[in-house]
Amino acid sequence: MSTPDSSSSRASLLALIGLLSVAAAWGSSFPLTKSLLERMTPLNFLAVRFTIAAMVMLIVFHRAVRALTRRSLQRGAILGLTYGIAQIVQTTGLAHTSASVSGFVTGMYVVLTPICAAVLLRTAIGRRVWIGAVIATIGLALLALSGLHLGFGEAITLASAVIYALHIVGLGHWSTAREALGLAVVQIVATGLVSLIAATIADPGGLTLPHGPFDWIALIYMALISGALAMIVQSWAQAHLAPSRAAIIMSTEPGWAALFSITFLSEPLTWRIAVGGSLMLAAMVIVETGPRHPGDAPHPDQVPKLAA
Repeated sequence: MSTPDSSSSRASLLALIGLLSVAAAWGSSFPLTKSLLERMTPLNFLAVRFTIAAMVMLIVFHRAVRALTRRSLQRGAILGLTYGIAQIVQTTGLAHTSASVSGFVTGMYVVLTPICAAVLLRTAIGRRVWIGAVIATIGLALLALSGLHLGFGEAITLASAVIYALHIVGLGHWSTAREALGLAVVQIVATGLVSLIAATIADPGGLTLPHGPFDWIALIYMALISGALAMIVQSWAQAHLAPSRAAIIMSTEPGWAALFSITFLSEPLTWRIAVGGSLMLAAMVIVETGPRHPGDAPHPDQVPKLAA
């Protein structure tokens, strides 16, 4: 007979695997995004991607949305707006800085998430989490950073990292396994609306659609796999993991991006990629294999919930 502790451990393990899959999906989309942005503006790309994801999710999972309470709908909308704004701010920053610096600065949510959790929820963050966050940041720097100048692009990219951290904290404390699917749909719809509005304001002439079968296949993959499916998995997984732990797992995205780039784009395996990836893996192991002491990051159900 399974005990509550063993069931919780299995759920946490599945959540860990799920978030690793999310990070891998995000990483796999990096070379595709890089290619598409040569033919689409960033805001157009976001608007078309998330509009497709929202339409498909509403058609397939509309019953899950109808099952949500009014409060859960409000929370999903807030989370989706937060996520959409983070996407837009990050994309704007990318236009003013290099992709490598953008990746590093955005990845700072691995440190900002436990800080936001501690400030907003008065959550005690364990020593192992802080050690893991620092090691993951060093790994991110090795993977993505070749130079850093703090200008406008870097500053607003750092702002997007703060917003991503707020989204991770909010999702971790508002998501439940029962409502994860409906919550994911509402988030994607809200993200699509924000992206569509921003793209319309930036270019009143209308959206630019992809050209050619490759562009459409790539965009549909990013809309449905690294967009819709990733949000579903993330929403469920964060019902079982504290935000600080989730942030460290998801920060492996640059490592996955490097792996896919090496495998499919024949990019070289450098010492920075090898050492940086190893450090990020070590950070995740440190956080996930240590004993759970009272000072460690608690399960989301053991801390106060954010008020809608």
